[in-house]
Amino acid sequence: MNSLLKEERQRLILEALQENKKVGVQDLSRRFGTSEVTIRRDLQELASSGMLRRAHRGAILVNPAPPEPPVVHRMALGQQEKEAIACQASELVCDGDSIFIGSGSTTAYLARHLVGRKQLTVVTNALNIAADLALANENITTVVTGGVVRSDELSLLGHIVELTLPEMRVEKIFMGMQAISIEGGLTTDHLPEVATARKVFDMAPELIVLADHSKLNTLAAAFIAPVTRMTTLVTDAGADAQFLARLEGLGIRVIIAEN
Repeated sequence: MNSLLKEERQRLILEALQENKKVGVQDLSRRFGTSEVTIRRDLQELASSGMLRRAHRGAILVNPAPPEPPVVHRMALGQQEKEAIACQASELVCDGDSIFIGSGSTTAYLARHLVGRKQLTVVTNALNIAADLALANENITTVVTGGVVRSDELSLLGHIVELTLPEMRVEKIFMGMQAISIEGGLTTDHLPEVATARKVFDMAPELIVLADHSKLNTLAAAFIAPVTRMTTLVTDAGADAQFLARLEGLGIRVIIAEN
């Protein structure tokens, strides 16, 4: 097979990815009878054209995350699943807790499920979540980070947020996530969100991600953290059982919310 033209070799690489979801440089080198340097060059060219994503010693299939409409529109999409996830996640919050809630439609529902809690402190960078909590319960102390407003998400991002977050301590972090992949990690299409999200992740060891099944086994453009940074995933019953089993194999707690 070492006489294969580059175009044919790259086509076969993509076919292998479709079958196995992941390919390794060494395996491809043996399969095609060509050098690992050549295979790495092929993978880089395919990655540059958006056909795959480079991973450690190989590549993974790109299953792109669907584009996200503004958060106020997303609140009405998959509402039943998001409400169930939020209700289940709220059981992880105890009176007296200090928590961070990130922006997003499912996390907004979570905030609404906390209105009856006592002596709760919530740090958030989401303007809509802050407003809901401030109006709902005087027993909840709401702390809003500063920052630049991302209008479609009603979130606060940037340097001011990143300076503010280290000044606060929380026990649990609740975040939404645009895309979650075993190999590709936690990702987003909004590049300015990456640095802020990483600072949030530094606030506490426990990271609870709220994500419906459409966010799983997908990949967005910008890498935030490895999937193993997530300690708990709360998702809905439509999630792929094999994908969830792989997460559990990595030591990640999986909670399935029933509608």
